[in-house]
Amino acid sequence: MTEFEKIYRAYFNDVFRYIRRLSGDENIAEEITGETFFKAMRALDSFRGDCDIRVWLCQIAKNCYYSYLKKTKHADSIDDIELLNMPSLAESVEDRLVSQDEAERIRNILHHISEPYKEVFMWRVFAQLSFRQIGQLFGKTENWACVTYHRAKSLIKTRLEENNDEK
Repeated sequence: MTEFEKIYRAYFNDVFRYIRRLSGDENIAEEITGETFFKAMRALDSFRGDCDIRVWLCQIAKNCYYSYLKKTKHADSIDDIELLNMPSLAESVEDRLVSQDEAERIRNILHHISEPYKEVFMWRVFAQLSFRQIGQLFGKTENWACVTYHRAKSLIKTRLEENNDEK
């Protein structure tokens, strides 16, 4: 078994799940995951090992997905992803995701959160990357990634509470 085959077998499901969450479409996820591994195979010699290979693959996948959106002029974006069943949110926020209405409100809030909060939040929730891996993506520390994620989560929680007070 070649090195690439080992990588493919080890990380295919992670990349596929990540893109399926981003796109909300299994067929798109299959297409983008295939393209990701094709590009990774061609670029494997240039992989420097500065980050975890899973992070590298997810970055390629994200770029492939964005290219796909541009090519198809797809109206949906990363901000319009179904946010139900997000595994990495604190219980107080997870409890709010029970209803579709709450998921829609969180989607709208996430749409208005500035970078890097939004992207760090998405990497943590959808790609289930560790804080170390997220820090590597941004050229920052693990602590920076952790703090940024928790600030994003706090922003979402605060805005949810503000929205509840307005009702």
